[in-house]
Amino acid sequence: MQATFRVLRYNPEKDNKPHFEDYTLDVHPTMTVLDVLHQIKWNYDGTLSFRRSCAHGICGSDGIKINGKNALACSILLKVINLKKVVTIEPLPHFPIIKDLIVDMTDFYQKLETVKPYLIVNNPAPVEGERRQSNEDAEKLFESAKCILCACCTTSCPSTWSDENYLGPAALLKAYRFVFDTRDEASDERLDIIDTPDGAWRCHTIFNCNACCPKEINITWHISQLKKAVSTREL
Repeated sequence: MQATFRVLRYNPEKDNKPHFEDYTLDVHPTMTVLDVLHQIKWNYDGTLSFRRSCAHGICGSDGIKINGKNALACSILLKVINLKKVVTIEPLPHFPIIKDLIVDMTDFYQKLETVKPYLIVNNPAPVEGERRQSNEDAEKLFESAKCILCACCTTSCPSTWSDENYLGPAALLKAYRFVFDTRDEASDERLDIIDTPDGAWRCHTIFNCNACCPKEINITWHISQLKKAVSTREL
């Protein structure tokens, strides 16, 4: 069948502002939106720019907005989209556009670095074996560890749109991953970082992050656990 895709285009070298361009092409319901972008680039307009890598929902590089909702281009099949209407494809909101569907994620990664997303330990490593934890403690981290840093959650959050200093759902989720890791020794340090008006308390439980997460992570719940940890810890 034929379908029309309306893609936001912007080339800073020649465009004063972003604009939409329509492409009508033959598609199949089992194609993904990423397949469509490939077809447009390969057969219609080689100047179309977008990010993608693994094309299997693992790298998180092809986050875009499809019909008003953030998603991974490689994970959305056309059969779940109403192709009788024009399909609108835009870059992730809030971030500056570099070109077409490519956005500048510098601020996103800087905020991620703020929460120190790595294991911090001062005690020497065991002479034999690894730093161990129980299966029960490990299970507490499994869901948060699924995050692929696609930024779909952060750019869908109204708190992010209204407060440029807000750490955002992805950074807070990463903070949870290490705050509740029994092997880590810097939980209090991270809780200090997120216990600010621009940290965990800026989350107003709107659930946009949950609705668009391609890994179906309950991000809002994880942030609520951070709030609980902050409010109940001994100072």
